[in-house]
Amino acid sequence: MAKRLEGKVAVVTGAGRGIGRAEALALAAEGAKVVVNDLGGGADGTGGGTSPADEVVQEIKKLGGEAVANYDSVATPEGGENIIKTAIDNFGRIDIVVNNAGILRDRMVFNMSEEEWDIIMKVHLYGHFHCTKAACVHFRQQRSGRIINTSSIAGLGNMGQANYSAAKEGIIGFTRTVARDMGKYGVTCNAIRPNAGTRLTLSPELKAAWEKAKAQGLPTVGGEALEMLEKATPEMIAPVVVYLATDEASDINGYDFFVGGGEIGVFSQPEVKGRIKKEGVWTVDELMDMMPKKVTVGLVNPAPPQPPKA
Repeated sequence: MAKRLEGKVAVVTGAGRGIGRAEALALAAEGAKVVVNDLGGGADGTGGGTSPADEVVQEIKKLGGEAVANYDSVATPEGGENIIKTAIDNFGRIDIVVNNAGILRDRMVFNMSEEEWDIIMKVHLYGHFHCTKAACVHFRQQRSGRIINTSSIAGLGNMGQANYSAAKEGIIGFTRTVARDMGKYGVTCNAIRPNAGTRLTLSPELKAAWEKAKAQGLPTVGGEALEMLEKATPEMIAPVVVYLATDEASDINGYDFFVGGGEIGVFSQPEVKGRIKKEGVWTVDELMDMMPKKVTVGLVNPAPPQPPKA
């Protein structure tokens, strides 16, 4: 390895398994000292334990790297602060934050509880904020830093994941704004939308939902087949995260990337299309005439009405 991150200190949240584990190992392989954060809970966020984080720390040490474990929850301000403090206390600085921790509480929106909505926001959206804010205090002072957030293609819309989709697309808006807040201090903030087989994406419940959607002819995000997801490993995600953490990526700021199964791409920034404009207020009659001709022409309903089941 070229040790491109020699002397750097990285925090990876949710690093005990899956994508986070692969990211922590890849960062360590490039010379970074790593704080391996993981609450050790279940895929739904319940429970906890030290084994997942401890095992990854031992893996890194066996490969000749340096790492320490942290078991705090990203869902609280105190947890976020302590995760970053663990880096400062053990390694004297913080250079890279990979916000990866996540859980699932999937439910159709008409059955979703307040608790199922709130816990997803706390872990994903609040979790990104808590760790990023704590790190940015140091980044601002040292005038350098890398933040890599974890969004999802589910943010583009995915059946049964209103809470998760909202949080993940919120992370994109958060990423774009943090990039602008911190860019003048030499800090970059980007996001990835990873596509890989993990305990979250290949859960029995999600597999059943995929098969149900397929049987009903309903769309799934991006049209990915379950077979493709099973072949896309977490290790395929990690190199992009390492790249975004390097000095060579210093001008890449505020973007979100698709990463998975050997495919990498940058998402286009939103833009207004089919624009119409007039002086004053449009009347409904005018819109009834102009919208189908200029604005909504060619738009397709991704989930058209279906006849009731017999």
